[in-house]
Amino acid sequence: MAHCIVPEAEALLDREFPVLDKGFVRLVDYLGGDARIVQAARVSYGKGTRSFREDAALIDYLMRHEHTSPFEQVVLTFHIKLPIFVARQWIRHRTARVNEISGRYSVMKDECYMPEPEALAPQSDDNKQGRASIPFDPATAERIRQILSEGSAASYETYRALLDMGLAREIARIALPLSLYTEWYWQIDLHNLFRFLMLRLDPHAQREIREYARVILDIARAVAPAATASFERHILKGVRFSGPEMEELRRRLEVQSNQPSHSGQAAGEPLLNGKELERFEEKLKTGRQL
Repeated sequence: MAHCIVPEAEALLDREFPVLDKGFVRLVDYLGGDARIVQAARVSYGKGTRSFREDAALIDYLMRHEHTSPFEQVVLTFHIKLPIFVARQWIRHRTARVNEISGRYSVMKDECYMPEPEALAPQSDDNKQGRASIPFDPATAERIRQILSEGSAASYETYRALLDMGLAREIARIALPLSLYTEWYWQIDLHNLFRFLMLRLDPHAQREIREYARVILDIARAVAPAATASFERHILKGVRFSGPEMEELRRRLEVQSNQPSHSGQAAGEPLLNGKELERFEEKLKTGRQL
């Protein structure tokens, strides 16, 4: 395979893109782009004689039919600065290679995440792991920010006091809060990056990790624009339907076209019920996977 240079990606190398109040995402390196995906799929040498339109059509075909291995030929390496509580969610994506700063070797910096007022909201009534869509009033939000600030400052002061007493860094670090920023190098192939983005750009994902995912999506567009466009079209903005949901779709289309039902049930009778029907209606309404 010929070495792939993507000018748009070259322009992004080593640029810090800010995320949250003190974090960033930086593209350190990349291997391949759309051309590498096409080369791998065709097992050809060099660029070949295909047009851009034909290459984009092939990439789209691969994405639609879930032929994932050619996308694994593209690899991106990021330098990311993020709060520890975000990193603990992020690390669950075990298909990446990670090298994180170590509190055993380094004295951690006094840098903690402070949410913006609009990011502070009560616990959601219908989502056990998320916050409500309406934030607290400004006065309450400012009081919460003050409490968080005082708590993180006290934790870091405790950490420094333990270090000053001569306590080993590897044990003193247990006093540090989850809001503390950490840094890591994160390397992942394009197929698994798309999987990460599918999950972490979903509205149900935590707000803070979605902010990082949006920046990474923009970088992916620069590295592999055709592949990313296909991912957005078929995966990010698409939904999957279960077998019963497909039957319900057919039933509704039959009703609209006045065709006799082939489902074995009355034409106007839903095939789903309860929570199944609620999830199905929400998919149709929002266009999101649930």
